[in-house]
Amino acid sequence: MRAPEHDGGDFSRPGAVAYATEWARAVRRIGFVPMSAAETERLLVPLTERLARALLAPTFSAGPAEEVGRALVEAHLTEPGVLDWSVQALGDRFLQWVLPARPEGPELRERLVLVQGAFAAGFARALRDRVFSQQERIARSAWQARDTVEQALRDSEARFRAVFTGAAIGIGIAGVDGQIIEVNQSFADMLGYTVAEMRRMNVSALAHADDAAGMWEVYQELIEGKRDSARVEKRYYRKDGSVVWTDLAVSLIRYDDGRPRFTVAMIEDITERYELQQRLRFQALHDPLTGLPNRTLFFEKLGDVFDAADPEQRVGLCFIDLDGFKAVNDSLGHDLGDRLLQVIARRLSDCVSGRGHVVARMGGDEFVILVDSGGGLDDAVEVAELALAAVSAPVQVADQQLAVSASIGIVDCPAAETNVGELMKAADTTLYWAKAEGRGRWAVYDPERSAADIARSALAANLPAALDRGEFVLHYQPIVSLLDGTMVAVEALVRWQHPELGLLGPDRFIGLAEETGLIVRLGAWVLNQACRDTESWRRAHPDTTPVVSVNLAARQADDPAIVETVAEALQHSGLPAELLQLELTESAVMGSAGEPLRALHQLAGLGLRLAIDDFGTGYSNLAYLRRLPIHCVKLAGPFVEGIRGDGADAVADHRDERIVDALVRLAHALELSVTAEAVETEVQAERLRALRCDTGQGRWFGPPMPADAIRARLAG
Repeated sequence: MRAPEHDGGDFSRPGAVAYATEWARAVRRIGFVPMSAAETERLLVPLTERLARALLAPTFSAGPAEEVGRALVEAHLTEPGVLDWSVQALGDRFLQWVLPARPEGPELRERLVLVQGAFAAGFARALRDRVFSQQERIARSAWQARDTVEQALRDSEARFRAVFTGAAIGIGIAGVDGQIIEVNQSFADMLGYTVAEMRRMNVSALAHADDAAGMWEVYQELIEGKRDSARVEKRYYRKDGSVVWTDLAVSLIRYDDGRPRFTVAMIEDITERYELQQRLRFQALHDPLTGLPNRTLFFEKLGDVFDAADPEQRVGLCFIDLDGFKAVNDSLGHDLGDRLLQVIARRLSDCVSGRGHVVARMGGDEFVILVDSGGGLDDAVEVAELALAAVSAPVQVADQQLAVSASIGIVDCPAAETNVGELMKAADTTLYWAKAEGRGRWAVYDPERSAADIARSALAANLPAALDRGEFVLHYQPIVSLLDGTMVAVEALVRWQHPELGLLGPDRFIGLAEETGLIVRLGAWVLNQACRDTESWRRAHPDTTPVVSVNLAARQADDPAIVETVAEALQHSGLPAELLQLELTESAVMGSAGEPLRALHQLAGLGLRLAIDDFGTGYSNLAYLRRLPIHCVKLAGPFVEGIRGDGADAVADHRDERIVDALVRLAHALELSVTAEAVETEVQAERLRALRCDTGQGRWFGPPMPADAIRARLAG
């Protein structure tokens, strides 16, 4: 680096700044500098100028150089390399950079040598003084620390003694052999001994018999140094033989080399708290009315069974629900109902006592028995039989003698094949089966039946969306005249074009639609679509258009808006009313009264036809039937199916034929036309024609077919 030019003064100020900058860079290269680069330069520029003034002073003194060396130490620039570089740079560069205008005569060179020595001496003395000062501070701190430690030790001993003697909890110190070294008064009072008596005892003499084994294992781990502390709830014997529950915390005290020395135990009497916890736990896990385990404790025990079960171990369950218990509450009051539940709970508990089973109340009038299923399903069925017998015995409550029954769902399966949630779901499903089959019985879980129920539920859940997505289609089955064989009508039959299951018949979903109430919406769609299809046929074939017959469910017939719905379907489609026939079941028609009956007359007033479906299977009142605006009856399929004509059972064949003959005569006497359903053979068609039946439908005349097939048949 080239030295800067002289600026005309006693020394070159730019040169001093450049020298200080180079000095700062060297210092930061050599070692740690506790300041930034700019701060280092700001420190060294005035020191450089001070050295220059010392060299140029009329009366020379090396003192400023010594102060500059000391200033470096005070600024914590104490690396030995800093001194080496600085002294060497004074000799090699200082005159050239900082004093370029002064000739290097003997006097200036001599002064420079003295400045170098004074700088080094000042740096060394400052460094020595700093070391001495630090040593003095360290020594003083060490004495102060020793005094502080000794005082702290005395204070700690005093505090420990105060805590040890005055603590409300028990404190004890014992050797690694269990021999008690010291106890405080609280510990002695807790166990009913004197302090002197306890000093002569071993901790093993105090342990409760039920806790001794487990506690001794913990103590062994402590005295062997495997653990430093332990905390447990345990029992101790008092001197009088009574038991006290304690919260025990034990810590290991070691020698300096890590060997176990003794143990310190801190013990709190928690007997009252423990007893309260036990009472609260019992209340939380038991039904307050019957005292049986509640659903929380039951699921806890069931979970334990699954956790400990072998792969082949079976789990058995009896899910019990009282039949008609709500009627008891409603008629006799909840107080009597509660007392009845108490009796039933006691009986259920007694009937399985000693067998290892668990009886719990799930809530309301539901109970469950967890069967110790060593014998598999036979054990569960035996328990269910015992439970049914126990429940069905008459119950005397106050002055009332009550008779109740129960339904039970039984599940028994390998633990490895199920879990808690699935087991309870299966039990609930099976209980529903038992309820559906009648009172006072049990049912056993069947996976295949359950899968069918699940599939049925899935279909029910998908019905509304399927209707919205347009997945339903109509097929039409021809109804032909038995006199000349012409197609005079068609019956609209709904199908579900399921995206996964394919084309589903009405037997798969009509019952679900009735249960869920969707039958009203679905029936309205069928009616509108059938009217639209028939109107399209009428426009193409006005002379041979068949009457379209649409089934009307009982819930549709009871719908207050049914007349308006039918009228709108006719109006929107443009179909003449005389080409529409509505079919109702015999039971629905005969049960009509009031508004539903008026609705039938209003429907007939629109000009359409009304028919009774499955005629002959209900409970027809002929006098009542005469008052209804009915135009046609459709004979139930079983009567027609009985007319086989194959000679296999001539007596039955003749009987069914006479029944059909009587029904046809009855209908004609009431001026009603007759349609025979389920006509499958030519023999059946001929016999029905001979009996003067008007029309027939069935596979013999054609299966249900899409609307386009009917259009093609009309065209042909």
